[in-house]
Amino acid sequence: MEENLSLKEKEKAEEAMIEQAFQELLNDYLQTKHRKRVEIITKAFNFANQAHKGIKRRSGEPYIMHPIAVAKIVCNEIGLGSTSICAALLHDVVEDTDYTVEDIENIFGHKIAQIVDGLTKISGGIFGDKASAQAENFKKLLLTMSDDIRVILIKIADRLHNMRTLGSMLPSKQYKIAGETLYIYAPLANRLGLNRIKTELENLSFKYEHPEEYHEIERKLAATAAERDKVFQEFTAPIREQLDKMGLKYHILARVKSIYSIWNKMQTKHVPFEEIYDILAVRIIFTPRSMEEELNDCFDIYVAISKIYKPHPDRLRDWISHPKSNGYQALHVTLMGNNGQWIEVQIRSDRMDDVAEQGFAAHWKYKEGGGSEDEGELAKWLKTIKEILDDPQPDAIDFLDNIKLGLFASEIFVFTPKGELKTLPQNATALDFAFSLHTDIGCHCIGAKVNHKLVPLSYKLKSGDQVEILTSKSQRVQPEWLNFATTSRAKIASILRREDKANQKVGETMLAAFLQAEGIRMDESALDKLTNLHNFHTPDELLSAIGAKRITLGDADRNVFKEKQNKSWKKLLSFSFGSGKDNKDSKDSKEQAPSETKSAEKINPKEILKLTEETISKDYIMADCCHPIPGDDVLGYIDEHNHVIIHKRQCPVAVKLKSSYGNRIIATQWDTHKELSFLVTIYINGIDTIGLLNEVTQVISRQLNVNIRKLDIESNDGIFEGRIKLYVHDVDDVRTICNNLKQIQNIKQVTRVED
Repeated sequence: MEENLSLKEKEKAEEAMIEQAFQELLNDYLQTKHRKRVEIITKAFNFANQAHKGIKRRSGEPYIMHPIAVAKIVCNEIGLGSTSICAALLHDVVEDTDYTVEDIENIFGHKIAQIVDGLTKISGGIFGDKASAQAENFKKLLLTMSDDIRVILIKIADRLHNMRTLGSMLPSKQYKIAGETLYIYAPLANRLGLNRIKTELENLSFKYEHPEEYHEIERKLAATAAERDKVFQEFTAPIREQLDKMGLKYHILARVKSIYSIWNKMQTKHVPFEEIYDILAVRIIFTPRSMEEELNDCFDIYVAISKIYKPHPDRLRDWISHPKSNGYQALHVTLMGNNGQWIEVQIRSDRMDDVAEQGFAAHWKYKEGGGSEDEGELAKWLKTIKEILDDPQPDAIDFLDNIKLGLFASEIFVFTPKGELKTLPQNATALDFAFSLHTDIGCHCIGAKVNHKLVPLSYKLKSGDQVEILTSKSQRVQPEWLNFATTSRAKIASILRREDKANQKVGETMLAAFLQAEGIRMDESALDKLTNLHNFHTPDELLSAIGAKRITLGDADRNVFKEKQNKSWKKLLSFSFGSGKDNKDSKDSKEQAPSETKSAEKINPKEILKLTEETISKDYIMADCCHPIPGDDVLGYIDEHNHVIIHKRQCPVAVKLKSSYGNRIIATQWDTHKELSFLVTIYINGIDTIGLLNEVTQVISRQLNVNIRKLDIESNDGIFEGRIKLYVHDVDDVRTICNNLKQIQNIKQVTRVED
């Protein structure tokens, strides 16, 4: 009786919690500028609540709390209206219950059903268990997105709430979800102008992948907060005074660099937290005197504050005259503060601030019947995405890389010879510019003139460049273009694949004729012999080379079928080479998409695998791309040969694997006893003095008794820099070495780096 009573009390408490959460959503919605359609939102909530009744999340709370939370994000943080809120409330109904899209359409109408259908197609994360399914699901996401942008906006809200509640998941799931969030969702949020959400997604991903580093930076930010606040108040005091004189309505905010951004900069610049000097930025948000005066007011503020502090000559960013492709507008200027540090100031109007925080949702005003009033840059981007989607069967990881190029935040502005402005991602080349004009121009380009000077196709463009493309009818797409192309990689790869298929057909006909003339049957055995003879990996490569006339069939090919080889020698040879190939493949697997085999199932890994001395030496392969050592944050990846490859969690290759092959990721922990040695590289620089090299070797070899494998030191105009390769047991050893080297006078920087 008591148990039944407590169960009923628990159910009542849950019902009250659900009702309160929904009322909070309604209250938030009623405070927006959207026309008030409370009835349909309430109807969607009641329907979803009934559909998910009795279902719990992994955290133990009622499942309906998740759709309500997603709807709150959609309403408050993205700024969408009733159609999107209803779709958010209903987004898991078709996936998780017996209701169909037709049921949703009958009850809530076509538009809500269409969005729910789009969300259902990409449910369970972008990526499935197999490479082809991953690429296919992401294609669905992008195609649905081009039909109605609200699908991806709600999907991002769904991912944000999942990241906020990721603590209840198993570690390997956390790595998979955090990996694909950092690799795809955060750039996607950024591309859609959702800056605040992008930042939170990055921070949460980082928090679960590197909890110690996250909390260390968090602690240091808290410890330096008072000092930053003092700098902010002193820096902005004269600015406030000047803006008051101008009669502007404004407010000034301190913007602190995100934890993930700080850590990222520490990694790329190889500097400690204390040497990150742009943690504080200042944001001026003003109400323009009139919409016509909005741009003038921005520049008036810039002129006024530049009279107070000296501006950096190369750090003015005019995103007002040339908005970013996600709609972002602001004027960025970097000023020298009285404390001797550069401080970036961002100048925005209220409208620009709305766009910066809510992205396209702020200026894509949806009519409730569907459709948008303005497309602008987003439509151009979606057009580019559709061109990539036209490529029939790209490799999963290549496909994701090509899409990611379209998510770049940094952009450059270049001009055609007639003065037309073109926007390209940073690091785009003259070749990319040619393909951006037209595919035919790209296919036939032989060079370019940048600012009237002849440059190769690999030339990296800079903002302000004027580019003229030179073409020739005899030019064809070259495979080596893939080495330096960025945005045009997908098009080039697609063209090369089509040509390759055509060459294979021609090659097959030529080979069949050759073998028939020799009286040899064209079967799998014959193809394998010729493939091995010409050192190709697959018969398709052989056929393509024959069709393209890169190889000519002759006596060597005839002799392959006439030789009588000793069977035992042949067997030994194939074993020897096969063994080497397997080893090579297992090492290279970090860079290649695994085949869709079921070999990973053989391992049946436990949730956490401990890397003991014995297992390190026998069962695991340390990735060559990032050289993990004991103490590093690592994960395991089961390759197609059933080997476990150990990567650092922040390794770029691991990031791709997490996002693309998450089902093969396993959590790992170190459990070693300083018995094995690992090779690491330490970078040092400083002021060159007599005897410095001797001091460095004394500290490493004598004081710390560490074995140096290689030492490279260069000195130039009194400044030296060097790389020391040495053997250590773990991260603690590296930390001790770095700290001891920093004690040497005139050494300014010591850090561990990758080769």
